[in-house]
Amino acid sequence: MAASLFEKHRVIDIDTHVTEPPDVFTTRVASKWKDRVPHVTKAENGDDIWVIGDQMIGHPGAYSMAGHTDAPPNFVSGYSQIPASMMEPRARLTHMDEEKIYANVLYPNVGGFGAGGFLKLGEPELMLECVSAYNDFLFEWASEDLERLVPVMSMPFWDVAAAVGEIERCAAKGFRALVMCNQPQDFGMPFLRERHWDPVWAAAQDAGLSISFHIGGGDLSDLLEDVAGVGFSANFARASALVFLDNGKCLADVIMGGICHRFPRLKMVSVESGVGWIPFILEALDWQWKNSGVGKEHPEWDLLPSEYFRRQMYGSFWFEEGGLANAIELYPDNILYETDYPHPTCMAPGPASAGTHPGLYAEKALAGVSAENIGKVLHGSAAALYGIA
Repeated sequence: MAASLFEKHRVIDIDTHVTEPPDVFTTRVASKWKDRVPHVTKAENGDDIWVIGDQMIGHPGAYSMAGHTDAPPNFVSGYSQIPASMMEPRARLTHMDEEKIYANVLYPNVGGFGAGGFLKLGEPELMLECVSAYNDFLFEWASEDLERLVPVMSMPFWDVAAAVGEIERCAAKGFRALVMCNQPQDFGMPFLRERHWDPVWAAAQDAGLSISFHIGGGDLSDLLEDVAGVGFSANFARASALVFLDNGKCLADVIMGGICHRFPRLKMVSVESGVGWIPFILEALDWQWKNSGVGKEHPEWDLLPSEYFRRQMYGSFWFEEGGLANAIELYPDNILYETDYPHPTCMAPGPASAGTHPGLYAEKALAGVSAENIGKVLHGSAAALYGIA
């Protein structure tokens, strides 16, 4: 029998999440903050929930749905039902071995996918302390095997000076990537295209850290609030699909804000957003660039948007089939593989008939893609980006 793709390649999964343990903040943040520190309590229905004071900020079961046979809002109730592979590094490595996945890149849950959740704390000193505590926790977690577990630092983006300081601190520890809020304007901050953020880009470039723009970093109220009354599931599916496109706005802001030109060594990744839309948005940006006089307005920008993307940006996929081959053919060095484990719509182990097993999906989705490009997608490009052997 021919070897599978996952047997041929040291597969790098560039988007997974760690379900944070209940004590991640209470054991690492100064006791003077008391119950203002994020902590876990029981909801009226018995579910474990994350709270700040009496404000609910998260549901660990909602982040930990891989293998669960029901759909949102019927989440796993809490920690007693969450598999160890979602919370413990040794168990994660065992799970990876079983799935023939060599490395995981690790993202958060509780603080939000761009750290915006920490703003709910309302106290700048505590916000920064919680971000630093989370980063310390994640690095400790990944230290079980820093070759195979790649932690992505969170950042206090609401304070640029503090953000630069945390980038420098975490880079010195050994972090190789950071996650930046993809929609900072949702929190009253400047748009990504504004020069306000230049010190952040400069610090990341100088430290050799790539920037991840994970979907869902902005306002997610539309995901859970069915204002039109179409039904929770229908609204959840609608909002979940549309949130992918927020990273199209993010990509356009980064390129049309001149960030790629000013920081040519900075690598950036559109995470959990899919890739089928990337050829279209780049073709649209190239077209508008040529027809709107951008070259005259900014003669210093010496590349087209698609060329800036090709030089220093990436996108990732985990469920697509229809538009995947075209995206890989056009941008073979810029497309990365992920599973989104263990989130509700992740590509996770399941019945073979369901086609949700990562290895089975990859065999189907990458059928017809050249062996060279498959090697880049499953390993080579991510290995170069994250410094993995």
